[in-house]
Amino acid sequence: MQGDTIAAIATAMTNSGIGIVRISGEEAFAVIDRIYRSKYGDKVLSQMPSHTIHYGYIYDGDKIIDEVMVAVMKSPNSYTTEDTVEIDCHGGILVMRRILETVIKHGARPAEPGEFTKRAFLNGRIDLSQAESVIDIINAKNDFALESSIHQLRGNIKDKIRNIRKSIIHELAFIESALDDPEHVMIDDGYGEWLNEIIMEIIAQIEEILSVSENGELLKEGIRTVIVGKPNAGKSSLMNVLVGKERAIVTDIPGTTRDALEEQVNLDGITLNIVDTAGIRKTEDMVEKIGVEKTKEYLEQADVIIYVVDASVDLDRNDQDILKILKNRKVIVLLNKSDLSQVISEEYFREKMSEYQLSLQILPISAKEQIGIKELKEIIQKMFFAGEIVSNEEIYITNIRQKTALQSALESLRLVRKSIESGMPEDFYSIDLMSAYESLGKITGETVGEDLVNEIFAKFCMGK
Repeated sequence: MQGDTIAAIATAMTNSGIGIVRISGEEAFAVIDRIYRSKYGDKVLSQMPSHTIHYGYIYDGDKIIDEVMVAVMKSPNSYTTEDTVEIDCHGGILVMRRILETVIKHGARPAEPGEFTKRAFLNGRIDLSQAESVIDIINAKNDFALESSIHQLRGNIKDKIRNIRKSIIHELAFIESALDDPEHVMIDDGYGEWLNEIIMEIIAQIEEILSVSENGELLKEGIRTVIVGKPNAGKSSLMNVLVGKERAIVTDIPGTTRDALEEQVNLDGITLNIVDTAGIRKTEDMVEKIGVEKTKEYLEQADVIIYVVDASVDLDRNDQDILKILKNRKVIVLLNKSDLSQVISEEYFREKMSEYQLSLQILPISAKEQIGIKELKEIIQKMFFAGEIVSNEEIYITNIRQKTALQSALESLRLVRKSIESGMPEDFYSIDLMSAYESLGKITGETVGEDLVNEIFAKFCMGK
């Protein structure tokens, strides 16, 4: 229940230097006063100023449990806006559990996953988009995802959505007032054109946010990158260079890689979910055939395909089969083995591309000598992110819930424009304006039900 005093271990359940047990709620200070004793027995934490730290011991009755530092944060200036206490103890699993058990024994209850952040939301300290950014910060896989999540936590999305909703509700209130009291509030003949301009501006803002939503997902989840090529082209060597270790077996024997190898790589701040696939070629080997079919499945799901070509030998039927399946995909062609005598030049390959109507980026490299790897990283970054990946002004939608709400609002606003163009009565405007207003409210949490709120916070870790 919202009025309960809750407690949880806020650090990972593993042995470490420091552990934190967090308490929040109306009885937080009453609980800590029952179990904390200062070195000289002269402090009562409930009487101490807010945002102070105190050295002492945690006791269960007359038995000392641990030597601690206790942070005191009084309502409303805390994470949850409630009275909050954080016990910094030694980071052993046993001692953290013993302290938590003592806290619960003296008046708190175990917190549910995400309940501290849920209380921050319910108490109005943060909105739902900021609450979701908290879990994104915890799960961030690279610097850009982390920075984007921090911007969202600071309120970039909240402020943008609330400004849009403010514009919508202003027009909605005007229309409703005119319909309810036409003697005092009149809608003139030019109002439709006025409203249409406002709606067009709002639509443009939402479309701009949605246009970079794919970037937000890529920042958060990583770029699905599939390495493809015929056997012995150097795919596994490239995989090992990018990963930074001998992840794939490298031999001169074609068909060594028979199953896909997956690895996550942080490439200058961008996460790549790399898949090294079985070489594509005609084969009678049943196991290798299965690997080739699996490769084709990965190609369908890829955000970018890295096609490794052995530039020391001429193209063959296997390369032709690969080129046929690369049409309309984001592809980087690596002319590998540039340290050897070259049979395939960049110009020659471009001529072949024209036969298959492909527009691909081509880069000579040597995976063995690690030549061209820096340029490959730059190409991937430019392919997905124009200019600076994350700026203070940029707003990235990073989850499907928020994206769906924006798309729903966009559809409702387009219906408003359609009603205006068709000369429909003003009450038609208000129906779709309200629908757009409520859809946008789902992003900030102002128009969501309790079940959805519970579902979102259930994904959080314990103690957050």
